Amino acid sequence: MSTPTDATYVALVPVKPPGRGKTRLGDLPRDELAAAFALDTVSACLAARSIAQVLVVTDDAAFASRLGELGCTAIPDGVSGDLNASLSLAAMETGRRWPQLVPVALCADLPCLLADDLDAALAQRTGWPRFVADAKGDGSTLYTAPPEEFAPQFGRLSAARHADAGAWSIEGSLAGLRHDVDDAADLRTAIGLGLGAYTSGVVERL
Repeated sequence: MSTPTDATYVALVPVKPPGRGKTRLGDLPRDELAAAFALDTVSACLAARSIAQVLVVTDDAAFASRLGELGCTAIPDGVSGDLNASLSLAAMETGRRWPQLVPVALCADLPCLLADDLDAALAQRTGWPRFVADAKGDGSTLYTAPPEEFAPQFGRLSAARHADAGAWSIEGSLAGLRHDVDDAADLRTAIGLGLGAYTSGVVERL
């Protein structure tokens, strides 16, 4: 992982343990796909010039070890069942470990994420907090603010909730950053956009 002088962010990536996520993928190998989505997401974060550290929030010890081999730091889920509270605790932890960095939370299901798109999104200096709406326009895939202002609103209709809370919407096409994968239709669209190496490997075996 490079840490150039313009790297000012720490990426927070929450990852659910196997068997607890991506139920809408139906008969597809959801555990394997969810792991691949997360690996592609953190790989893009690690390659981004604007990201100095990647902190994964997960209770999956085995997967945390695998992510550690890539260069991530992992901590347990601080508030099980409450994503926003857990991310807020993780942001406080980043303030303790890396006080010079700003936390940016990303969904872990972004298999098309490109480092360049992440850098372009984080280069927009509109104000704090900031968020990226998903491709459908109602959800969010990214939220960032300094630790003292960090109050994510992920979940149903999170784009509106983030905006109502005063967060600035990050503009631009940012196709890979906006496209999270929840179901088989989303995965088909992701294939058209271009998958990361880990998800490509799983899809090729289907």
